[in-house]
Amino acid sequence: MTEATTRMERSALSKAFIALSALLALTAPAAAKLNVVATLPDYASIAEEIGGDKIKVTAIARGTEDQHFVDARPSFVRVLNQADVLIEGGAELEVGWLPPLVSGARNSKILSDAAGHVILSRDIHLLEVPTGPVDRSMGDVHPFGNPHFTLDPANGKIIANRLADTFSRLDPANAAVYKSNLQKFDQRLDAKLAEWTKILQPFRGTKVVTYHKSLNYFLKRFGFELAGTIEPKPGIEPSPSYVNALIPRMKEAGVKLVLIEPFRPRKTPEYVAQSIGAKLLLFPGSVGGNEKVKDYIGLFDYDVQLLAQNLKEAK
Repeated sequence: MTEATTRMERSALSKAFIALSALLALTAPAAAKLNVVATLPDYASIAEEIGGDKIKVTAIARGTEDQHFVDARPSFVRVLNQADVLIEGGAELEVGWLPPLVSGARNSKILSDAAGHVILSRDIHLLEVPTGPVDRSMGDVHPFGNPHFTLDPANGKIIANRLADTFSRLDPANAAVYKSNLQKFDQRLDAKLAEWTKILQPFRGTKVVTYHKSLNYFLKRFGFELAGTIEPKPGIEPSPSYVNALIPRMKEAGVKLVLIEPFRPRKTPEYVAQSIGAKLLLFPGSVGGNEKVKDYIGLFDYDVQLLAQNLKEAK
């Protein structure tokens, strides 16, 4: 065998090796995505903004459900068993249905003290924290404060920052991606918050009635006043005597709008709105609350325009 023949064989083998390496690179499995489970679609939407194509996100509750009373289906146990991250609101929002699901999942990654279990309320300044003892006579009062904090869009930035930090710690190889996505989300949300504030500025001080104290963060952020609630106490259905006492007070206060989430019962709110000469609006409080609300920023786009349009008409 000549030296020239040997060189030709070596060259052929080298080319074959390069081709085989390229083929293996194309067929090698992609790095596994973080498997993220969020209790609510709002948290899932923000997680998708931060994680992008590096994570897989599943939301347990739907935007058309009362967040306090989600049906804890057995299928959720299987979903949680495979989770790398569990995102919950905390402040006892999910206390009635989440703990048995987590227990049944038998997944050490998402236990309460695990790195993959995110409790968002720990980073939020909660409204309406009780200053004294809480008992059942007060209704379903949350002892740690109002847990519906996603309805202040400024809290969306706090949530996004916490998720970026969590994803980066669990998946350091993609930390730069999460940081970049966080910066982009913050910039979009800042611009939108200024836009929403400007749209609703003419209506600051407007008095409204809600069904439950679930919209208070939104009302505070944009300068609306909660004049009353259809519920006499959180989670307690209104009696005829309570409604009959509520109507003259709301009429005297000049309430223009009665706001309820789409899943609330409508008979009593319709009666109250008609009796005081106000408009009843179905006000989505969560992503997926109706078919037009697809993501977290879209939720506020919809709700802000809904209020502005109807308040202009009411003038």
